[in-house]
Amino acid sequence: MIRLFILNIVRFFVLVLFQVLFLKNFSLYNLAIPWFYILFILLLPLQISNFLLFVLSFLLGLSVDMFSNSPGMHAAACTVLAFCRILLLRTITPRDGYEMAVEPGIKDMGLRWFLIYSSVLVLVHHLILFNLEVFRLSEFLISSVKAISSAVFTIFLIILSQYLFTGKRNRKNT
Repeated sequence: MIRLFILNIVRFFVLVLFQVLFLKNFSLYNLAIPWFYILFILLLPLQISNFLLFVLSFLLGLSVDMFSNSPGMHAAACTVLAFCRILLLRTITPRDGYEMAVEPGIKDMGLRWFLIYSSVLVLVHHLILFNLEVFRLSEFLISSVKAISSAVFTIFLIILSQYLFTGKRNRKNT
């Protein structure tokens, strides 16, 4: 339990620093911007309390907002992401529930489950974030295209990081 707590604290700071120091000004043709820091929310334990999930998500977004000079957009998008994570996990939870020590990553859940899980949540986060940034209905289509292309780029980085920084998979289905 202590090891998991320390791992998540380190993960929080590493992802925020990586986002604000390296990925802050990185974009592909000003069309796809990776918001990799949300991996922290995606990898939080499945049995985390909803209150703690909301608090950590808000603090994560607020941390990125402070470094990005954005007026709460990341905090709002991360809070919505936490809410959608709760709904999505209720929808895809097996009848018997998940094992206690399972982390929502490729290692424990398999590629197919993690790809669906992360794709839905990253897309929701990016749509909220990019549309809050523009905050005009006339720009909805342009910001949605940017959100989708950024989501694809972010998902690619998340999947790549899962294979680079985790051990062998425990499950047979991918």
